[in-house]
Amino acid sequence: MESGTTKIMGIVNLNADSFYEPSRAATEAAFRRRVDTLLAQGADILDLGAVSSRPGAADVGADEEWVRLEPALETLRRHYPGVPVSIDTFRSSIVVMAYQAFGRFWVNDISAGEWDEAMLPVVGRLGLRYVAMHHQGTFETMHDDYVYEDVVESVKQFFRDFAVRAKSAGVADWILDPGFGFSKSDRDNQTLFDRLDELKSFRRPILVGVSRKRFIWRPRLLTPATCDAVVREYEERAAAMGAAIIRTHL
Repeated sequence: MESGTTKIMGIVNLNADSFYEPSRAATEAAFRRRVDTLLAQGADILDLGAVSSRPGAADVGADEEWVRLEPALETLRRHYPGVPVSIDTFRSSIVVMAYQAFGRFWVNDISAGEWDEAMLPVVGRLGLRYVAMHHQGTFETMHDDYVYEDVVESVKQFFRDFAVRAKSAGVADWILDPGFGFSKSDRDNQTLFDRLDELKSFRRPILVGVSRKRFIWRPRLLTPATCDAVVREYEERAAAMGAAIIRTHL
């Protein structure tokens, strides 16, 4: 898939724990190689994640998250000025420190502001663009297969409720992420993907992150390392259905 009206968000994992090894960039040299690769392949936005959210991953504290994130932001500030950046975090304290050190960026929050009550007010006060992801449960349980009567209607209700919270906190510029691979069975992930265009009713940009997710490779007896062609098919289909942003490993 090429960059065009649909923007490409390239994943950069600032840890040694993420499930897809080529995306890991835990040292400055590895980080610069990863950034150069993503930009050469057409990434429009770099998504920096210092805490792995793979199934079974252990959470780390805010101090360690910042230790991993701060050098990357400094490298971007010095060597890649002007490149749009997203920070994958659910902590408002990280948002505040990153804003002070780097300036404006997108906030990509897998908790949609539910795990830190200060997150939405901070984002609203700073006027940052915010990605809200559908999920259920906590950091430890968000990969469980939750049961839905209708997964699409449940996701819609989640974002109806989120829209109220966002408006109350002054978060005007937000993006909808259906949360593929989180809190859903393989079947529900596929159903949600097939009915993606129903989420256009929110009139918000839709971010789709299906890159190497289990519901793509597991039913096909593939692995995260051997599913490239299928991932590209899904991403191209998502773009055709109106996804504004594709979050991908490239």
